[in-house]
Parts: sequence; C-alpha cells; structure tokens
Amino acid sequence: MTYCVGLRLSKGLVFMSDTRTNAGVDNVSIFRKMFSWSVPGERVLMLMTAGNLATTQSVVSLLDERSKAPQDRNPSILETPSMFQTARQVGETLREVIQANAMTGQTADSSFNATLILGGQIRGSEPRLFMIYPEGNFIEANGDTPYFQIGETKYGRPILVRAYDPDLSFEDAAKLLLVSFDSTVKANLSVGLPLDLQVYEAGSFRLGKSERITADDPYYQTISTSWGEALTQALNSLPDFEFTSEPTAPR
Repeated sequence: MTYCVGLRLSKGLVFMSDTRTNAGVDNVSIFRKMFSWSVPGERVLMLMTAGNLATTQSVVSLLDERSKAPQDRNPSILETPSMFQTARQVGETLREVIQANAMTGQTADSSFNATLILGGQIRGSEPRLFMIYPEGNFIEANGDTPYFQIGETKYGRPILVRAYDPDLSFEDAAKLLLVSFDSTVKANLSVGLPLDLQVYEAGSFRLGKSERITADDPYYQTISTSWGEALTQALNSLPDFEFTSEPTAPR
C-alpha cells in the first residue's frame, strides 16, 4: 500500500509520500513514488503515485520518455498549455497503460489500478492540484477540498481535517504532514519510511526544498514521540466520564 498527500497552500504546494511497497508481509521493498519535471522559468510538475507498482512505473516511464525523446515528444507534458491539459494528458496515459495490461479491457477495481496526485504551475496561471483516477478522469483541489490523499488515507486524515490552514508556512505544513504520516505508519504496516518531501513556492517556476526523511531522523523521532505524549496529555485533561445508569442485575 501507499500514502501520499498533496497540500495546496497560499504560498504554493507541498507534497509528501512514503516509499514502501509490498506484495505480502515477506516481500517489502522501497520504491520512490514522487516524480518531477520542469522547464526552469516556465513550468514545474510534480506527480505522486499509488496502486499497482508496474502500472505506476509504466506511466512515469511513458511521461518521462515523451518529455525527452524528440520523436516521442507529442504528446508531452512539457508542452501542454495549461495544468488542466497536463492533467488530461496524464489521465490518458494512465488509462492507456491500464488498458494495455488488460486481456479484454480493464476496470478501475482491477489489479492494474492506480491513482495519482498531480500538481504544479505553468506560467500564466496559478499553482493547481489534481487527483487522477484509474479511469483517466480527475478532480481539482479548491477552497473546500484544498488537499488530496491517495493510498492508505484514513489514519492520517483526522489531523489534516483539524489542523490544515491555507496560510501555513512550508515548515508548519511539513510538520503537519509528518504527524499525519506518523499516525499512518503506526497504524498500518503497509506504509513506511523513508518519506519524501517536496515544496514548490508559487511563482518560482523551479523545484523548491526537498528532503528524504528516514526512520532515524532526529526531528521525525521528536515529532513521533511528542505527538504521542501530547495525545495522552490531552486525553487525561478531558473531563472524566461518568456512568448515569445503575448496574444491571444478572439474569
């Protein structure tokens, strides 16, 4: 399984992904799930992947080849006129790969499925963030849904719902994501470190700061320990529960 999150902030975009893939408890590997393309001064694109590893690697390889080989540059995500058209192109590539692996056409709930988060900025428009489904269609983040999660989403969602703010600094956004990922890692063995973090500052048209966070990273360990202690203290500070009913007599 996988866990990836893309946040849309006032200052730009923040992405974080885990790196664990597994085909059973005795077959665990590390693979990068975050990828980027850029034309300095003109566009920056970030992609995160969840789902069947062979499918996602094929999609990334196709996008990469079509952006580099002159004879295959059309269609290329480095030449699309807008982020919307880029999302369409990535969605079509995903659908193409899934169908190519099917005997008689593939459906979204097949073993070849994958879901993607695409974000970035092309000169002339604001940064945009999309979630792309196996069928190739997609939705865009907005004021009501300012972030996307893919993969094992349920354990890390509560902290995002409660603490997300569009005006967060990049540093505070990274801290928020680390708490979200730590909660997920502790609850699900299919999500694991290292974690990849990438920041994009709106209007810069270049990749921002990036980090690979390992299990022995001192800051990550501090976040993990401190968050657990803070939850325990918060629970203990709540009013005591009191039973209002009388004990039930045995029958």
